[in-house]
Formats: sequence, structure tokens, C-alpha cells
Amino acid sequence: MEFDEGDAVVLHDKHSEFDGQVGKITQVVETMFGDETYVVSFDEGQEVGISPDQLDEADDDEAELDEE
Repeated sequence: MEFDEGDAVVLHDKHSEFDGQVGKITQVVETMFGDETYVVSFDEGQEVGISPDQLDEADDDEAELDEE
């Protein structure tokens, strides 16, 4: 799945302190192999180099909770 800047997403990475949290795509980076990775910002920080298979689109309810 492809994401765009500004999309609300849920991160799935058991090694990340942000696992299961809703964040916002702040940058889309194309690798030299033509793949895309993402920078995702959360309330308490950010994760860099996130692949699309680690992300799910956030439900509207989840995105609204994150904005509060």
C-alpha cells in the first residue's frame, strides 16, 4: 500500500516504542532501488525508514484520538 504525506497511519514494529500508535506521514523517501520508505511523526518523536508493510491506514476514529 502506498501512503502520502499527511496520511494518518498505525505503526506495527515490535521493536519500536511507537508500536501500535497512530502517527502522521511527514516525508516520503524513495530509495535507490525505487522503493518508498516513510518518516512517521508521533506525539513523542518520530521513526525514520519505515517500510509500507509496517504501516496500516488509521481509521478515522484512531486519527481523531491522535489529534487530541
